[in-house]
Amino acid sequence: MRLYQKLFLYFFLMIFILMSAITFVQYQREKKFHSGQLDNQLEKYNHLIHNYIGDNGQNWESLTDLTELFPDSGLRVTIIDTLGNVLFDSSIKDALQLENHRARPEFLQARESKTGKAIRHSTTTGKDYYYYAEKFRQYYIRSALPYTVELKSLLKVNMFFVYFMVIILLLAVLALYLITKNFTKSIDRMRIFTERAKNGEELEADLVFPKDELGEISNNMVMLYKQLAKTKDEVNNEREKLINHLHISQEGLGIFSEDKKEILANPTFIQYASFLSDKNETTSEEIFKVPEFAEINSFIDENLLTKQMHRKRMTIEKDSRYFFVQCIVFQDNTFEISINDVTAQERENELKREITQNVSHELKTPVSTIMGYMESILDNPDLPRERQSFFIERSFQQAQRLSLRLQDISTLNKLDEKQKVHEREVIDLFTIFQDVLKDVALEIEEKRFRIVHNLHIGMEIKGDTSLIYSIFRNLIDNALSYAGESVRIDVNCYREDERFFYFTFADNGVGVNEEHLNRLFERFYRVDKGRSRKMGGTGLGLAIVKNAVIYHKGTITAKNTPGGGITFVFSLKKY
Repeated sequence: MRLYQKLFLYFFLMIFILMSAITFVQYQREKKFHSGQLDNQLEKYNHLIHNYIGDNGQNWESLTDLTELFPDSGLRVTIIDTLGNVLFDSSIKDALQLENHRARPEFLQARESKTGKAIRHSTTTGKDYYYYAEKFRQYYIRSALPYTVELKSLLKVNMFFVYFMVIILLLAVLALYLITKNFTKSIDRMRIFTERAKNGEELEADLVFPKDELGEISNNMVMLYKQLAKTKDEVNNEREKLINHLHISQEGLGIFSEDKKEILANPTFIQYASFLSDKNETTSEEIFKVPEFAEINSFIDENLLTKQMHRKRMTIEKDSRYFFVQCIVFQDNTFEISINDVTAQERENELKREITQNVSHELKTPVSTIMGYMESILDNPDLPRERQSFFIERSFQQAQRLSLRLQDISTLNKLDEKQKVHEREVIDLFTIFQDVLKDVALEIEEKRFRIVHNLHIGMEIKGDTSLIYSIFRNLIDNALSYAGESVRIDVNCYREDERFFYFTFADNGVGVNEEHLNRLFERFYRVDKGRSRKMGGTGLGLAIVKNAVIYHKGTITAKNTPGGGITFVFSLKKY
């Protein structure tokens, strides 16, 4: 049974009992009032008769005349002695022949309490009467009226009050129903809300509660629940994001309890742990058995129970791979181990050191030469003009060489930056190739080169104009510098598909030995260092070509051309 039903039932019973009691009492009072009026009237008749007897004695004939003067028609008067014998009866002439009345109900009541009344059938007259008997000193006087319809109507209680109380009861029940229903509306809605929340069902967007204290409390509770649910969802979302991030992260991360049991470990951590232990481990806990982790183990054991946060960093080298390991011990005695593969970073640092050394070496020679020539001019003011011009010319050549090196280094740095910033435009390969041919036309003519190609207008890609220019320019410059004279260069687009153009750049000049082919694209690498420096080469041209091709999502390789020369095979992505 619901709360509003219980409240309704309790209050209904209280109201019903109270109103029933009021109705019953009022009914009895009304009934007593009406019968009391009749009793008073009959009592007056009895006293008038008693006074008349007292004044005239037991003159029954004259008493009969007196009773006929009373306004109530059909009034029956009976005089009974103390033994119950009838002395006079206005409805019977020979009253002495009537049976003894001492057993009549009204007589018995009057003998006990001085007055008595009854409604009953008269065996004497064969009619129903309303009797009222009263005890006097020597006799009883009983007045009676025929119990007719008129008398019944007179004695009948007016039912208007009862009907009125019934209507009041119905209105009270209706009001009680509405009040209890409204009172428990907040509770019912809260019950539905809590059941749905408990079962994980969809909740109503806007719950409306009555505007009372209970409704206000319910609104506050719903608002608090929604805030908690929102916070919980946000926490769960962040937790899911964190877990997903850990699973796809390139950083290996493992979280462990104080007894070195796994709490959480992502796949990368398992992978690194397996590599470091030379086993295909299925759990992250095996990493503590790796000899390289002995220092981390000692750190954990020393700081695990200090109730403070401690941090340890170290680098582990294994099979030419480098791993940066960090361990953090937390105040709750759990700890975290992160492993990062820094092999590429270490190699990049090594490459930077090598490049720095090479750049320093490459710049040192022209700078030293320029300083030597300038010092000779400054120390010898009387140096012949022709000699000064020679020194200045040689210094200018070295400055040009230095400028070329700096330009190549700048191009490589630009390539490194463009790997991160992709700003591309639609360019036509044929147009750029023609620009290169115009720029090197003088050198081609001097060395009697012949360039044959099948490029045409409409060969478009999306890329960087300056880098595409550097590809063709450096390949031609490389041939001009090292292939010799009277060389033929063939530039051929031998294939095209939906994604790429495929090219060969071949000359029939001086080739290179097989052992040098794989290193042609390294920075500062020269096949013949002395000859390269003499020709003004920096060792960066082919490195620029390779990086520019890679920037355009292509590949490049080098091979010797049958019959002499070298062939570069490369591809460029269209879009």
